[in-house]
Amino acid sequence: MSSGENEQGLRAITDFMRKGSIVMLILHFYVFCYTAFELWGLTAAPVKNVLLNLGKTGLFSDLHITKGFALLLLLLSVFGSKGKKDETIRPGQVVAYIFFGVAIFFASYFLLTIGFTVDITAVAYISVTTIGFVLFLTGAARLSRLIKVKLGGDIFNEENETFPQEERLLENPFSVNLPGKYQYRGQVRKMWLNIINGARMVLIIGGPGAGKTYFLIRNIIKQKIERKNFPGMLLYDFKYDDLAVIAYNSWLKAGHLYRKKPRFLIVNFDNPIDRCNPLEPSTMRDITDASESARTILLGLNMQWLQKTGDFFVESPINFLTAIIWFLKKFKGGKFCTLPHAIELMQADYDDLFPILSTEPEIEVLINPFISAYMNRAMEQLEGQIASAKIALARLASPLLYYVLGASDFTLDINNPDDPKIVVLANNPEKTQIYGAVISLYLNRVFRILPKKGMEKCCIIADEFSSLYANGIENFLAISRGYRIFCYLAIQNIAQLRKSYGREQADVIFNLAGNIICGQAIGDTAKAVSEAIGKIVQTRESISINRQDTSISRNTQLDFAVPASKISTLSAGEFVGILADNPDQVIKYKAFHTAIQNDHEAIKSEESKYKQLPCSKVTDMDLQNNYILIKNDIIDLVGTEIERIKNDPDLAHLIFIKA
Repeated sequence: MSSGENEQGLRAITDFMRKGSIVMLILHFYVFCYTAFELWGLTAAPVKNVLLNLGKTGLFSDLHITKGFALLLLLLSVFGSKGKKDETIRPGQVVAYIFFGVAIFFASYFLLTIGFTVDITAVAYISVTTIGFVLFLTGAARLSRLIKVKLGGDIFNEENETFPQEERLLENPFSVNLPGKYQYRGQVRKMWLNIINGARMVLIIGGPGAGKTYFLIRNIIKQKIERKNFPGMLLYDFKYDDLAVIAYNSWLKAGHLYRKKPRFLIVNFDNPIDRCNPLEPSTMRDITDASESARTILLGLNMQWLQKTGDFFVESPINFLTAIIWFLKKFKGGKFCTLPHAIELMQADYDDLFPILSTEPEIEVLINPFISAYMNRAMEQLEGQIASAKIALARLASPLLYYVLGASDFTLDINNPDDPKIVVLANNPEKTQIYGAVISLYLNRVFRILPKKGMEKCCIIADEFSSLYANGIENFLAISRGYRIFCYLAIQNIAQLRKSYGREQADVIFNLAGNIICGQAIGDTAKAVSEAIGKIVQTRESISINRQDTSISRNTQLDFAVPASKISTLSAGEFVGILADNPDQVIKYKAFHTAIQNDHEAIKSEESKYKQLPCSKVTDMDLQNNYILIKNDIIDLVGTEIERIKNDPDLAHLIFIKA
């Protein structure tokens, strides 16, 4: 630590050098303007003798040497002084003072060569040189007051929040690899976004226009089909046919590369192309499958029921629909086990419906509360239990839905090595509440069918996933990795997911994701992603200015690598997040903040050559005939079963006898 004596000594030395510089300048005027001083009567013999002796040293042998020595002394005095720091002083001002001061100081020499009178020349030379000296002194003094630390240059702390990222290309048979660019220490560097372990689930987050589809989902679909040759894929296309056309053309392009080419199938309720019965009896192993299906379809149609799970008037319609589905599954080998047949059977008169359902022992425990209520004439309670299911399912009673759901052109085992499939589930944003519930049923059945050993690798890609209610998805995501099932789920924000699934289940889904890729998002979403990415060591600088001294402090501290405020201002195509790796492929830098690089011109050129999706060949007559056929199937079922019950002594007691 410096003492007061040291500071006083330094100040004395600098003062001495500054005074010496001024004395040297005055003596230089006296020597080189001696004739003028004689004319003015300002000479003295002792001074002349001293200067003659100094002249022998060579100090006054040349005008420029003398002036340079005076300037040197002045400069040394400035280095030893400490001026009060001033934030208003700019380097440009200091440079201007010093430059013009030196230029005028030395350029004054030319005044001595002009043919003016001796006294005028001397006055002009002394005045101009003094002006140059003062300008240099002013600039040099300001130099010591200049704050050399640049504070506030990075007002958004962007430089501090950069960090190294994975620049290697890491591939495997399941990976998705996207080129990107990132900033680190003032440089723009190339990197690779390596999604090498998609089996640990990939959660893609971003608001409208963040670039989820264009920069991520599009590339995931193309790479899965064209480069990795995934034989099984379930693609949820919220705004059909945005994603379907990409998958279809990739399938046409790469179909010959597959060991067994998968079928390309489209479940579209607006323009039916392929038919699929999600309640296919061969895929329903026990009554829990029927229960899960009933719960999925009813909660999908009544999202507000999610907050009332367990309530009497929520569980009752679910149990009732479960009984209907399982009865149809057992009836004649599941001949009529479809959702349209279940909807029609629910409309049957209670006097006929309950005896028919009572013939199936496995559902006796489910229908007993309804029969008791009916026999005790508690009709208001009964209608409250059953009407909720009837009213909700009535929205599905249309020829289009009946046609698609009423029979099967394929089954949902998309990872079957003998019959792999790429299945597109098409939604319509204008009818998402209706179609979303049915698509949720497809997803629920897929969750029950796919997890089997010895099957092919497959992937599930769901854009706008929060528009669906996939009952049991948290259990599926927890085990999917062991069956080589890769899930890529895209949502806009966590709040949207919580609205569809409830806070607890939404948080479970978010926390199950091993890979999180987030575009622009705000609120809780940005905060959760920021915390998931974690913190890095950042440098902090501060400056303290007082009357006597200026102190600068630097320290390091842990702070968020990507704060929530930065996530809320990301540009389209710019993403942050974390990645999961494998034991044999370790990603050193799992956190990333990158701008995905798409070749826009190549994409436009490719899209211009796309082939259109297959068109529906189903006529209105086909739809109406199928609609009537399903209704007649149930009428025949009710009629024949009632007749059979009446004629069977062991079952006749099931018939209600009206008073």
